[in-house]
Amino acid sequence: MRTGWPRRLLQGLGWVGGVGAAIALALAVGGVMPSRPLVAVVVALVILAFGLTLVDAAVIPLLAVLPLFVSFRAVFGGVDVSWSDIALAIAFVPAVLFGRRPYSAPLRKLLWLTAVYQVATLFTVVANPYSQNTIEWFHAWLLTGGALVVGWTIGREGHARAGLSLVLIASVFLAVICIVQGMSGYLRGDFSAVFPAWPFPMHKNFAGCVLGVAAALAYARPVWMGWPKPWSLAAFWICVGGILATQSRQSLVALALVLIVLVLKRDPQRRRSKVILVTVVPALALVGTLVRDQLASANRFNSANQRLAWFSDSVEVWSQQPWVGAGLRFWYTDRVSLGSQPPNAEIEVLASTGVIGLAAFLILMLGALVVLWKMDPVYGTAAFAVLGSRFVQGQLDLFWVAVQTSIPFVIVGICLGTEALYASEPGHISSASSIRPLQPSR
Repeated sequence: MRTGWPRRLLQGLGWVGGVGAAIALALAVGGVMPSRPLVAVVVALVILAFGLTLVDAAVIPLLAVLPLFVSFRAVFGGVDVSWSDIALAIAFVPAVLFGRRPYSAPLRKLLWLTAVYQVATLFTVVANPYSQNTIEWFHAWLLTGGALVVGWTIGREGHARAGLSLVLIASVFLAVICIVQGMSGYLRGDFSAVFPAWPFPMHKNFAGCVLGVAAALAYARPVWMGWPKPWSLAAFWICVGGILATQSRQSLVALALVLIVLVLKRDPQRRRSKVILVTVVPALALVGTLVRDQLASANRFNSANQRLAWFSDSVEVWSQQPWVGAGLRFWYTDRVSLGSQPPNAEIEVLASTGVIGLAAFLILMLGALVVLWKMDPVYGTAAFAVLGSRFVQGQLDLFWVAVQTSIPFVIVGICLGTEALYASEPGHISSASSIRPLQPSR
């Protein structure tokens, strides 16, 4: 199918601008090499990445997969941003300019759903004019629609196996760190939750949520990912071990519910083991017991009671502007007296964007899950599992957070791109028995 003139114009401008930038950077490399060799090497790598992008649009998106896990934050021009956001933004540029078209019907539906949410939240941006509100409006779309486009490019160019393998390898690495750090504490008699300290400090719920998404992916194990079952099960159990070390309750609940859905969902390609349900009941019972004990405790500052207090404060903020809310990231401003991000997706969106934004958020998330549920299970099951896991996690903790939101949407995009890639092959059949590893398209 021929592409329209706007896309051809964008591609032409991208080529002209990219070539011009590459020439300028090449000249700059020669100038700074004697005095600043490290800078010259970095610039040379940028030029190389651009050259490779002209051959394969997925090069930079694929290289950005591992940096997507880096939640470490830096300040640029007075703006506090995570390295994950920077990597995603850089990967989005070649993905949107040079990624393959046309987009598949499921991806178009998801992008329209993200557009609905962006239009609805624009009301709060206009009603509450402050810089963080506007910045977060763009940031929210980058975490969803932008991540979908990045993932689509990786999958559509034939790099799904490499992309998902990087996700699982990074997650297993993080899980091992959590387990080792936890065991070190247990030997000292310290049985508190693990906050990973290496390679950079992480909150336990951040690590737990990322590992929960990875465990769901490992258990779903799409056949086109190419991982043998023993590898996937090993990755699954290692990630579960990491979640237990972090004591991230929302991750345990989300994973348990997703596993129930995966077991009950009819997959025509293979029968899933019912033994995995043995892990579900103990996990839910453990979380229920911990929450019950905390609610009954006189400690007002434990996790459960503190959440109830935050919920009450957030609802109070919403009541002041019920239709449009107080603005995105309002808790970082001095406009309201709430010093923390609400630990629930719907309450956060309600307080930030009002009733209009909450309705659009539910349309976005529930609509996306319906789209993925209706897909061919060969591609849709893994996508549904990771996005469903993230949605459930968001009922018990922060939702709009870099890494924890972007990675699930990137994985969904990879699944959609892979389906389109296989569908473009002559004689395509949706049965998993017919699927074979594809070579990257050129």
